[in-house]
Order: sequence, then structure tokens, then C-alpha cells
Amino acid sequence: MLVHQKHLFSLSDSVTYLNGAYMSPQLKTVEAVGIENMKRKGQPYTIGSEDFFTEQIILKKRFAELVEVANHENIAIIPSVSYGIANVANNVPLKKGDEIVLVDEQFPSNVYVWKKVAEKFGAHLKIVSPPKDFKQRGKKWNQAILEAIDTRTAAVAMAHVHWADGTLFDLKKIREKTKKVQSLLIIDGTQSVGALPFSVKELQPDALICGGYKWLMGPYSLGVAYYSDVFAHGTPIEESWMNRLHSENFSGLTQYQDAYQPKAGRYSVGESSNFVLVPMLIKAIEQLLQWKPIHIQEYCSAISQEAIAQLRSKNCFVEDEAYRSSHLFGTYLPADMDLKRIKQRLTEENIYVSYRGQAIRLSCHLYNSKADFNTLLSCI
Repeated sequence: MLVHQKHLFSLSDSVTYLNGAYMSPQLKTVEAVGIENMKRKGQPYTIGSEDFFTEQIILKKRFAELVEVANHENIAIIPSVSYGIANVANNVPLKKGDEIVLVDEQFPSNVYVWKKVAEKFGAHLKIVSPPKDFKQRGKKWNQAILEAIDTRTAAVAMAHVHWADGTLFDLKKIREKTKKVQSLLIIDGTQSVGALPFSVKELQPDALICGGYKWLMGPYSLGVAYYSDVFAHGTPIEESWMNRLHSENFSGLTQYQDAYQPKAGRYSVGESSNFVLVPMLIKAIEQLLQWKPIHIQEYCSAISQEAIAQLRSKNCFVEDEAYRSSHLFGTYLPADMDLKRIKQRLTEENIYVSYRGQAIRLSCHLYNSKADFNTLLSCI
């Protein structure tokens, strides 16, 4: 089992950071790679034409290994989740009366573009809300999603775990249902991939979009996406010179090409060879491959179990383990607890968490320990 590794991160010992779902702290090795590559621009003559592509390929291969994708050409480099989702939405065949299934209070990056294309084609958004009470909440929410998918469903766009409270969605059953009705499954993996095992080979989503600055432990403004062969001949939202066939040949760039790079190569953002951020994300994913997401889940479960039991003894609701992740979960407080006062105490003690309504969102990693949760409990 993995052990406490806060020493690998640039985190102050005076801080209790239980907020990785907001933004991961930086690994010292990733920070060093960023500084080293930032300096390269000072000597631009050391950057050759081949450098525009070599590290792109490495990043795609590392991410493909992490999420079990057979061909790295199905991976694109994106600047944000909204960009990656827009490439999908731009290529989903919709007609009047079609439905797009979304989960209630989903992160906006996986909502706004669906609203736009639904309005354009006369389709509808079907929002699946959680049950109003907490009894078997995760189980009932999953069942409601399955029931919402029918022959009118053109696409299901959702996360693996809910960003607000870590509710775990049964993507295997959801994929089975979407295949049955011939609809697409689009996953936002930003709050799960890297800390929670995800296998494209097993789940076979049509697309998987991931921001890089949370559980992939990388820098802000860079992410990665998997696009299945369903999108292999689609139209990208951006016409970048790098995404065209034979763009590696600098001497022939004005021999304009109608054809794109193979598979998902057409969907990468312009300037995707970012000489600072790409090496940083490569380094971060390589560390995750060493740790392995399954072991990160085991570690997070081990350090949080006692705290969760104590929270429940105080009438706080934490979802059953079968329907939540271990790295990210919500603690819903009873009405008699003063959330405003708790916030003040946590601030005074340098404890960083997120708040969602009457819930506290807790998100941990290898830089946390049981002691961090004990410090949290002392304030609650």
C-alpha cells in the first residue's frame, strides 16, 4: 500500500489541504520540469521543428496508458474541458425531438455547449436530479439515470463522479444502456481520472475529456481527451496548421492540405506543443502511472474511514462507499450545525476545503494523512 508522501509536494506544513478537487498542489518534480522548460525560450535556436511534435506524442502515449487506450492517435491535447466537450457537441448528429441526458448540477463546462446545440437543432436537455432524501441516495440516483435513457436519447454527457459530492456513477451499466438505444456516452473525467481507475477498453465511452490541473496533477490550461473512432472523421472547432496532414514537414506548410491528422489528431488545440506545460503534464502522469489510481483510492479510503465514521455519528451524511469515490466525497451537515461558524474555524486553522450548499466537499490524496482528518474533525 502507498504511504504518506507530502514531502513530494510544494505544500506548507502549516496547511491542511483537503481540496484537491479544487486544484492539485504541485509535485516538486513537475515544478522543476516547468522551470527548466520555461528557460528554453531564452535560447529559441535550441528548439527544432521536430520538438513541435515529439513531446505531444509522448503525452498522448502516457495518457493512453493511464486510461487503457490502445492507440495514442485517439488522444487529443486540449486547453480546457469546455474545448474538448465543444469538439464533441459540434459533431453529434442531432435532430428535432432528440434528448441529451445530463446529471443535475453538473459542472458548467459540460452543460453550456449542450444547451446551445439543443437549441440549434430543436433537441431537449433531460436533467436527472438526485433523490430529495439521503436514504440510498447514490443507488437511486444511478437508477434514475438509467431510466432516463431511452430511444430518444442522442447522447449522455456526465462525469464519472459528481464534482460537488463525489457521487459515483455506474458507467458500466450506463454504457450498456446507451449501447442498447444507440446513443453516445461522453464522460468528463476531470474529477476522477488519475485518482480513480478508468478503463476506456472496459467502458468504451465515445469520448473522455479531462482537465489536467486536478487529479492528473498537471498545470492549469492543459488537458487531454480521448475521442473514439466515432469522431475520427469529424470537424474540429479550430483550424490549426498542426492538425493538418503532413504538418511535420515545415518546408511544405504552404502546400495546403484538406486532410487532417489521423483520428483525434484533428481535435488538438492550436499550439498544443506547448513547450512548458506539455512536459509538466507528462511528468505528472508518469508519477501517476507509478502510483496507480487503484492504490491512490486504497490510500484515501484508509486515511478517511475513521473520520467518516465519526462524522456519521454526529448525524452528518456521507454516501455509502459503494456509491462514492474515496478521493472526493461530500459531508452533508445536519441543520443544527452552524456552517458559518465551521467555515470560520477552518479558516483560522488553515484547513482548505470546498463548500457546496449545506455540504463540505473533502478531497484528499497522498499528501494527506489521518492527522489531517483529525484536525478537520476538531473544528466540526
